[in-house]
Amino acid sequence: MALYGSSISSHNLNWKIGTRNISKSTSFSMNSDTTISLSFSGSVSMGLNFRLNLASSTCSVKRNGFRNHGSRLKVVCIDYPRPELENTVNFVEAAYLSSTFRASPRPTKPLKVVIAGAGLAGLSTAKYLADAGHKPILLEARDVLGGKVAAWKDEDGDWYETGLHIFFGAYPNVQNLFGELGINDRLQWKEHSMIFAMPSKPGQFSRFDFLEVLPSPLNGIWAILKNNEMLTWPEKIKFAIGLLPAILGGQAYVEAQDGLSVKEWMKKQGIPERVTDEVFIAMSKALNFINPDELSMQCILIALNRFLQEKHGSKMAFLDGNPPERLLKSFLLTNGKVIEGDAYVCAAPVDILKLLLPENWKGVPYFQRLEKLVGVPVINVHIWFDRKLKNTYDHLLFSRSPLLSVYADMSVTCKEYYNPNQSMLELVFAPAEEWISRSDEDIIDATMSELAKLFPDEISADQSKAKIIKYHVVKTPRSVYKTVPNCEPCRPIQRSPIEGFYLSGDYTKQKYLASMEGAVLSGKLCAQAIVQDSELLTARSQKRIAQASTA
Repeated sequence: MALYGSSISSHNLNWKIGTRNISKSTSFSMNSDTTISLSFSGSVSMGLNFRLNLASSTCSVKRNGFRNHGSRLKVVCIDYPRPELENTVNFVEAAYLSSTFRASPRPTKPLKVVIAGAGLAGLSTAKYLADAGHKPILLEARDVLGGKVAAWKDEDGDWYETGLHIFFGAYPNVQNLFGELGINDRLQWKEHSMIFAMPSKPGQFSRFDFLEVLPSPLNGIWAILKNNEMLTWPEKIKFAIGLLPAILGGQAYVEAQDGLSVKEWMKKQGIPERVTDEVFIAMSKALNFINPDELSMQCILIALNRFLQEKHGSKMAFLDGNPPERLLKSFLLTNGKVIEGDAYVCAAPVDILKLLLPENWKGVPYFQRLEKLVGVPVINVHIWFDRKLKNTYDHLLFSRSPLLSVYADMSVTCKEYYNPNQSMLELVFAPAEEWISRSDEDIIDATMSELAKLFPDEISADQSKAKIIKYHVVKTPRSVYKTVPNCEPCRPIQRSPIEGFYLSGDYTKQKYLASMEGAVLSGKLCAQAIVQDSELLTARSQKRIAQASTA
């Protein structure tokens, strides 16, 4: 996303970028092609016009299988019921924070808040400001909403996405947001398992299955103990002993490990190197697209804590279709307009923010610390094959490949992408630093060589078996910030030292990872800071108006 800034100062912050207009609409009618325009509840003026399209195909609950009914395709879900998340401490905490915006006193004069960046962080900021009765104006330079969850439709009508996005049970703010928008049914929950490919046994997989009848952390311990294909019993015991300080020390211990890489922490704790090779290479690449010799151990421990403390924390769901239409859709773009407001929010990625900062701001320690936060490159690959692949699951799969992170057959896992005759694999190519400048053809060739190991009976690198119908390669040169050791002190709080200027983004200070959950929570915290400062911001605007009238 390219943003263009002009005339930026502590007293007058003007952004000259593409403007997404806002309108409020509440009426709708229902039919097979229904388009619904929704507003954020409790708002005086909308920050967005959401058009949420209802899929024309219908879904009936069944454990597996798909079937045709006459001329109209009806998808019979493989999905599992939505887990009970509402009673977890983190969900209740997130729900309470959401409620504070709806319950806050209605402002006599709503603040006009200009938000640059329409990714999840910007959208979240706008939503909760609107809930509090203020007037968010959301700006976006690209022709698509969503930021890191953006997607595009090709000439055949098929979607390709920025990334392979998974919604965990341990995402309480995201899960609350889905409930608040009335779209819980758009998540397709899968069985509670983690499935890893076995490089030493091409075409085979190893599973960690979490028993539903056991509470946390017993369900996670059971899953580890029952898996005897990836770790030996001595390795499991040493790993468990090594983890004890994290389990007993809680959040304080987790934060203290920011200075160590995963590999350094494992060595310090006396955990066999094979545990890293078997489990944490895959986990590191899935969490931050880098290897464990670079990744901060704090990142791994945050994820493990969530997974072990919450029964359904590690349970995964896929969105039932493309993110722009199933989460949000469209808005009006107007270029070249200068927007003024009572407060300003930069919800662009940290690398874009650093490019936009005025020279006289760069010396402020708050902004100086951002230099250590650098986005990590990642590549998302989509390949459509001429046949239905058999060696796959209705789930996210950890490839354990040196070039690939996670992948899924989206023709199985996602209702909108369902195809009974052909597979579409979506794969995360990571680490991608050495590949981001390579041609799409080189990336596809390398991907096919890795897929030949995962599907030895069905795919070959030379396409003598399954043949590629088409592919899309989406490169993100700077994605989430690279969570290397000692980054945590550099993450800024949402309220900047510049009066009236705020930050929102998964890189800002919040207790979750650089993730969809982190982006949504950062937006809530940013909105909270603005609501708390509303009297100050109103007085500031009145003073500015008075000065302008006497000039």
